[in-house]
Amino acid sequence: MNDDRIIELEIKTAYQEDLLQALNQIVGQQQQQIDRLEATCGILNERIKSLSSESGGGESIEEVPPHY
Repeated sequence: MNDDRIIELEIKTAYQEDLLQALNQIVGQQQQQIDRLEATCGILNERIKSLSSESGGGESIEEVPPHY
């Protein structure tokens, strides 16, 4: 009875370790995607600013009010 319980716990631990590794890999991939998206947003913001300044600066891009 005691040996069966130890084997069961070892099996559960092995599954948990595999799951933890898989989740860690997913979190790493998501962080890479977040980094790429942040870089893209930065590039787009710079492009918007440069287009706004090229148009003469008389017309600015208005932000959407917070209630939208």
